[in-house]
Amino acid sequence: MMLPQHKEALIERRNLEQKELKRARVPTREELEMIRDAMLLPVVLTIVEQNGRDLLLNQSPLKKLYIAAAQVLLDRIHADLVRINKELRDRKIKVYRDDREDSDLHYRYIIEGYEDKLLITRDVAKATISKKIGDRIYGLIGDLKKE
Repeated sequence: MMLPQHKEALIERRNLEQKELKRARVPTREELEMIRDAMLLPVVLTIVEQNGRDLLLNQSPLKKLYIAAAQVLLDRIHADLVRINKELRDRKIKVYRDDREDSDLHYRYIIEGYEDKLLITRDVAKATISKKIGDRIYGLIGDLKKE
């Protein structure tokens, strides 16, 4: 048995919850890709920086070329990361890293009242990172051919 005041309060609370759910917006494919890039580009930066440091120890006659290319690559990746983070801020999308013990990448994102989690497994992350680095290297080569 329920008192009329409690029943009214329960109905009102359910109505508020439904209104909030209607206001929540599921992210578009483009926004999910930006969220994924915001997750992976810092890892790409770390990998390229480490490889650049390793090149300093290299005795190759092309050492200076490799280091210069790594620096240009770092600059472009950083610019992409800044652009993506700005776009996420403009769209009021917040991305948070969930620290977990495993090697997978766990993130949460919030977009206009909608909250969800995103997981990228280690193997998918490695493949995506390799592709991103390769795409940027081909972009550099294409830019050099244009000049």
